Amino acid sequence: MIKAFKYRIYPTKSQRTALQKTLDACRWVYNKTLETRRDTWKNEKKRLSLYDTHNMLVGWKKEERWLVAQAFSQSLQDAQVRVDLALNAFFRRVKVGEDRPGFPRFRGVDRYDSFAFPQGGFGLIDDSHLRISKVGVIKIKLHRPVEGKIKTLTISRDKLGNWYASFSAEVETVPLPLSSECVGIDLGLTTFATLSNGERIERQRWFKTDERDLKRADRKMHALPKGSRERKQANRTLNHINQRIANRRMDFSHKESRELVNRYQIIVFEDLNITGMQSNNWKSINKGIADVAWNQFVQHTVAKAECAGRTVVLVDPKNTSQMCSGCGEIVKKDLSVRVHSCPHCGLVIGRDLNASINILRRGLASLGESRGSPPL
Repeated sequence: MIKAFKYRIYPTKSQRTALQKTLDACRWVYNKTLETRRDTWKNEKKRLSLYDTHNMLVGWKKEERWLVAQAFSQSLQDAQVRVDLALNAFFRRVKVGEDRPGFPRFRGVDRYDSFAFPQGGFGLIDDSHLRISKVGVIKIKLHRPVEGKIKTLTISRDKLGNWYASFSAEVETVPLPLSSECVGIDLGLTTFATLSNGERIERQRWFKTDERDLKRADRKMHALPKGSRERKQANRTLNHINQRIANRRMDFSHKESRELVNRYQIIVFEDLNITGMQSNNWKSINKGIADVAWNQFVQHTVAKAECAGRTVVLVDPKNTSQMCSGCGEIVKKDLSVRVHSCPHCGLVIGRDLNASINILRRGLASLGESRGSPPL
């Protein structure tokens, strides 16, 4: 399987300039490729392929010699691959009839922050140095060893100007010892997750904790003149707060997903349409859904489960809260009702616990498991 390893790198001032030049070259190719494919379709009703644009790139490099000097050739080709993927996704959204399929956007300086080496052009020299084509040897902090055979490298920059190296490597899976435990998980806003065995993962309110600092930094930035040095510094402060929130959320997601994978053989989630859930006009609920980052948590669990030989199942969320886990009857209740009380069988349990038990049963049924009812 393919596994990613991300590390902080520490370029010198001249190396930062070289990295930025590579970014600029890749961004130029991205925008040029998108423009060419758009105009060709508009004027000739002809859809260019990825290979067509690769052939055009040879001519562009002859006309714009600085592209060759500033970026590795395969990094420029990778920028064209990104355009191809973006356009394919756009056409797929059009085909299914989305109201706003969203044509790929041209990338400004602040909207293109990574470039890749799909095959070569890089190499780890030792535990603290990384060689990058067109840049040189950069210091890297390998806080853990890179496992397996390295396939690609992606260099990225965050909004604070920090640089990172992400290796994708082909690794052997190392399954954990088999576990007899399985669990259904109901994700929520009041409680982050309720497990079918009655345990809970409490919600951490990262955004609310730093919301006052965010608002203060945002007001200060918008009060300063555009383009001024003070506004740029204020914007950096704002980005720092946002990055701090994202890091805390990421750390929580990794730790909690690791605990689940280490303990349970089968983990069942609802297959939630998070975008649809945020399409209403409830600002506070939308903010809460964005803060808990359910999708990130599920993705981390899926990735860790794949490495550990565990199984993650996504089930239809319809009526998981309304159905009685005791008798199977539908008991309608508003979102504000937090206790499930069944008039048919007399079962009285928490709404979220009832949902998590139903989620587990659906997951086991989809796997063809013949197991008894999980304990309440």
